[in-house]
Amino acid sequence: MAFSRDPLDELVVPDGTEAKEVDLVTDGDVLVGGRSTVEFGVRGRNVLAGEGVEFGGAIEAEADCRLDMWCEVAENVLVGQDAYIGERVHVAGEMKVAGDLDIGDDVEIEEGFEANGWIVIRNPMPTIVFLFVYLKHLLLIGEEQTAQRLVSELVDEDEGEEIDVDPLVIPKNATVSDDAWRVSTPATIGDDCRLHGNVRAETIDVGTDTTIFGSLRARGDVSVGEGTRIHGDLTTRDGDVTIAAGARVLGDVSCAALELGPDAEIDGTIRADGEITMGTTDREPE
Repeated sequence: MAFSRDPLDELVVPDGTEAKEVDLVTDGDVLVGGRSTVEFGVRGRNVLAGEGVEFGGAIEAEADCRLDMWCEVAENVLVGQDAYIGERVHVAGEMKVAGDLDIGDDVEIEEGFEANGWIVIRNPMPTIVFLFVYLKHLLLIGEEQTAQRLVSELVDEDEGEEIDVDPLVIPKNATVSDDAWRVSTPATIGDDCRLHGNVRAETIDVGTDTTIFGSLRARGDVSVGEGTRIHGDLTTRDGDVTIAAGARVLGDVSCAALELGPDAEIDGTIRADGEITMGTTDREPE
């Protein structure tokens, strides 16, 4: 992780992420920036949410769960290891924690909670705030190697085993629902994903063999990977569009310049202010 950029300045949907009915399911961690609304439930390894995040479903974390103050969870919270819950968090269901539970003041859990380990009730500093303050202190005193090890332990390792799965990152002030994914940042969607909802972002980069049941709209460039299916329109305000080989857009495309790979398909109308470039399939040698 580079210290020069905010880890929550981009929507990142890792490879293999699926929207299954009411849940977002990923093999890696889930990181949600402050004041975002996620109308799905989430299932992942570690689940970390900033201040004032709203979840429209349940949270299932295989490892730890960290919810900062003022978070709202519409259903249950199930945690495989430890949970850290900030003050004034509201959980409409029950909370079950396999390990320790560190819980702040004025937390409301409507259907009760249980933990197999220690239960500590206090008013902790918000988890994400604490981590950034601690990292900043290490960098100020010149302990860059120590800071890098801390980030690796938090993001890349679990009980000594290295994790090579990228996290699902939802930036602050985002809205994620079955209707739309709205962010004011760039968006990167990985390979082999299956998502529902229109994607609205600064720029959009979609990987290979992904299916999106919704339209794509961006201010800047949009790229669609090989074999991907977009069930909706693709529109940019000022950017170019690249549609790779074998990809298909089941709707209209509006952009500045358009580049189409071999066997790419557009089922609707093309509106391009600039050049339209069409790739060809290489001939096999005779």
